[in-house]
Amino acid sequence: MPQNITPMPSLTAREYVAYIGWLKGLNRPDAWSEAERALARVELADKAGVRTSQLSGGQLRRVGVAGALVHRAEVLLLDEPTAGMDPRQRRVFRDILNSLAQDVQILLSTHDIADLAEEADHVTVLYGGRIVHTGVADAFLAHTPPGTASGRAAEGAYASLLSTYGSD
Repeated sequence: MPQNITPMPSLTAREYVAYIGWLKGLNRPDAWSEAERALARVELADKAGVRTSQLSGGQLRRVGVAGALVHRAEVLLLDEPTAGMDPRQRRVFRDILNSLAQDVQILLSTHDIADLAEEADHVTVLYGGRIVHTGVADAFLAHTPPGTASGRAAEGAYASLLSTYGSD
């Protein structure tokens, strides 16, 4: 799923997702039925008939995830998926990703450490094109400095790791 999802004003959410399915090789009837299934998976079945230009930013991102899932993908690659979302939209989006994680492997690229604080199983930190940490989330969080404020453990761990490499 790309970082930015561009609405197509003439298409409804279901038409948009079905079109993506068709582009991914599904025939028209399968694309149409899979679009309905994919929208339900991201909790947008009730918005299937709404034009994409009338959806909120968070809803449009979820349409993007539905498009990525329309052909029953086993791996979902997300680039900055919560950029521009308000805190409530972010929570809903992360809850949806958590529900998808039972069936789909999710690889998330983000600069927002809050995106991985609670949900990630594995964390890889890159700095200057090099891997400076890779491991289970608990091993990443073990880098959190003592006294770090509650809810900021991931941010503290990230800052601690980068301080080793001379980053600000």
